[in-house]
Amino acid sequence: MLQQTAKDILHNAYGAISSCAGCNAAQKEALQETIGLAVEIAREGREGRKIGTLFVVGDTDDVLARSRPLILDPLAGHPAELLDVRRPDFRETVKELAQLDGAFIVDSDGTFISAGRFVEVDVHSTDFIPGLGTRHAAAASITRVTRALAVVVSQSSIVRVFAGGELRAEVLPELFLLARERAFRGASEVRQLPEYGLTLALAGDGAAPAA
Repeated sequence: MLQQTAKDILHNAYGAISSCAGCNAAQKEALQETIGLAVEIAREGREGRKIGTLFVVGDTDDVLARSRPLILDPLAGHPAELLDVRRPDFRETVKELAQLDGAFIVDSDGTFISAGRFVEVDVHSTDFIPGLGTRHAAAASITRVTRALAVVVSQSSIVRVFAGGELRAEVLPELFLLARERAFRGASEVRQLPEYGLTLALAGDGAAPAA
């Protein structure tokens, strides 16, 4: 059996999420790499504690216009080739920066554009998911008003993917979280991927978040 390449593993593990989120070809690899990084953060935490963070992928001009810096941007001024999500050394940098407040903005090619940004939330929206926090509200809101996709790492170790203002997929790195932490109900499709130590919950037609 031929050894799987890193790209094969990403496609096999997260390809269904790319389809479910309706991402275009340009965003696909960046989204899958970002989900992979998010799962690493969910599993590893930092300094012995679980952390949460938000990645917004694609449509960067519009996303930057609808967000503002919370701190001096730690990524500003660095060459783009050093800010690629595929670089192992940079992934470790992102894991450190994920402890800070604010979102990461990621271009469709996988280049990180900014970190530590406050993403505007439409407070008048009525379709936020009960029980989920401000990162999830920001993810839903920014993907509703832009063409971006969003990946949220929750402090409960769940990774959630938003597109078009809706929760489209959940990645559960630990099986015991399946019943306790899932936000979907009913029509969502559950896929277990034991070879990657993952469980996916994918939104189907008519699938709705749990109340």
